[in-house]
Amino acid sequence: MTKPAHGVPVAIPNQPTRLIDQFRAWLRRNNYRYQTEQTYVHWVVAYIRFHDKRHPKEMGAPEIEKFLDYLAVRRLCSVGTQKIALNALNCFYRKFMQIDFEKLSFRNAKRPPRVPVVLSDNEAMAIFSKLNDPWRLMAEIMYGTGLRVSEMLRLRIKDIDFDQGIIIVREGKGRKDRVTMLPASLTDRICTQIDLAKEERNGRP
Repeated sequence: MTKPAHGVPVAIPNQPTRLIDQFRAWLRRNNYRYQTEQTYVHWVVAYIRFHDKRHPKEMGAPEIEKFLDYLAVRRLCSVGTQKIALNALNCFYRKFMQIDFEKLSFRNAKRPPRVPVVLSDNEAMAIFSKLNDPWRLMAEIMYGTGLRVSEMLRLRIKDIDFDQGIIIVREGKGRKDRVTMLPASLTDRICTQIDLAKEERNGRP
């Protein structure tokens, strides 16, 4: 499966014939976020490959249950991962293909929660020291504000309020906007990066 660079949508034909391309086109027509498209396509493809590339119309609840059991028992996936896979197959079958199926009975994932690994300040600084701008600046903004990678890549100049010292995160998790503090120590470097970006856009050396 083609992996797009930096969230650039995969190109699909105007009149797709492949089932997965048709699913992508349907998701886009129904205004699903591209991140959701990538996730749903990933799990549908995984499901089809798990069943030796049988056509989804030839399968149903028993095959879905078997796949979800596999994720829980063999892959030891988390509850959240199994739920995302189920949501993808629900969307694919019930909404896209208009094929319903009876209530599913499968083994729920029970992977125990683990304490997240959090970098110390010294460890974070050691990582930053290996990076050059603008990558270092991006990493420091994420570390200082809690922005996710996708939110960092979508950050626009107008979303940064230097006067109030805040960053407005547009359509974050749950498609909700939120406000986070702008670290004062990064203000000058962000301004420098903005000036460089404007010069590059205007074609200046």
